[in-house]
Amino acid sequence: MDQRTRDEVLDRLAAAVGSVTVAHPTRVAVDGPPAAGKTTLADELAVVLRAQGRDVIRATIDDFLFPRAQRYPRGEYSAEGCYFDTHDYDALNRVLLDPLGPGGDRRFQCSVYDRAADTPLSPPVTTAPADAVLVFDGVFLMRPELFDRWDLRIFVSTALEKTVDRAVIRERLVSSRADVERRWRERYIPSQQLYFATVRPTDHVDIIVHNDEPQQPVWETRTH
Repeated sequence: MDQRTRDEVLDRLAAAVGSVTVAHPTRVAVDGPPAAGKTTLADELAVVLRAQGRDVIRATIDDFLFPRAQRYPRGEYSAEGCYFDTHDYDALNRVLLDPLGPGGDRRFQCSVYDRAADTPLSPPVTTAPADAVLVFDGVFLMRPELFDRWDLRIFVSTALEKTVDRAVIRERLVSSRADVERRWRERYIPSQQLYFATVRPTDHVDIIVHNDEPQQPVWETRTH
């Protein structure tokens, strides 16, 4: 493992993206637990890639949720519900990952759901250039439903206990500490433990960014 400055890690991630040779857009997964720093890292990687002249499609699993009425059949705090009932993988593959993959027509949509309004979305279909990069962040991205859709797999790792403190800070304007802690300890952390036990995601990724200290992340290359 190799400790780096954040800028060094971003440059190295961009180089890893650039080393992928496929005849279709490069589909990059940025996986990791809630509040690990996936979205921030993915946003920053997109900035670096755009500065290098790449056409970047930025998308997130949060825009591929099932409607709220479908997400909680096992209860609002169920870890199994978080893992099994939350995300519409069929739609994600159909409108985004498969069109950008081998044999796809590159005509894609970045979302199917508006989380704030709890309503379906059908944004205009866009055509990606063949050398575009999709930077996609989210939880559970190494699941069997998605695994073979990625051309580069990154995992942002943080001690699960640390994610609770980060989440309390991140959501302090909308949720009480008690509510955030309950959601993390009863739903999100156990769902990650289920994911690790079921899929072993870090065994299958290309790069792990250990993000306990975001300004001094630790780089780990995985070999398969």
